[in-house]
Amino acid sequence: MSTARRQATYEDLLKVPDTLVAEILDGELFTFPRPAFPHAYSTSSLNQDIGPFSRRSGGPGGPGGWWILFEPELHLGRHIIVPDLAGWRRERMPVLGNIPYTELAPDWVCETLSPSTMRVDRIRKMRIYAREQVGHVWLVDPLARTLEVYRLEEKRWLLLDTYDGEEPVRAEPFDAIELDINRWWLEEEESAK
Repeated sequence: MSTARRQATYEDLLKVPDTLVAEILDGELFTFPRPAFPHAYSTSSLNQDIGPFSRRSGGPGGPGGWWILFEPELHLGRHIIVPDLAGWRRERMPVLGNIPYTELAPDWVCETLSPSTMRVDRIRKMRIYAREQVGHVWLVDPLARTLEVYRLEEKRWLLLDTYDGEEPVRAEPFDAIELDINRWWLEEEESAK
């Protein structure tokens, strides 16, 4: 008797209510609740801080050269992934088309960790990102108040550094600007409400 599980399909994903985030990883459908405010605030603040990269190269207001998207849908082989943030160098993706998803792996991904997603983000998604040759992954933990920066080298993740906000941060691939990651965290009394 076969115990093989049926592989999840895009149709399965489309049936998931909008109140949940749905992804297909290694043929398995995962659903997660929408992020809590510490997660949402950290992701929004980080997106604002790296905004100078999301412009045309050489344009006013920053180094430019990237497309930075909030929760894009990625179709990477048999996987459908929705990272918190993803970025593509404009030389690899010259035009941002009017499409609902892309099959082009990003150059950079940020996953903001939540208790409900941390294990999947760290294990399953990191493996997929490595296989798809995403150049950098950032893991932001709004509860521990840390940023982990990884670079892909020879199909393996190299942890470049873990930052706790004690000092200004210059983190690949956005090391052209200094980041104050303490801006990414809710104040203790705000997150307790």
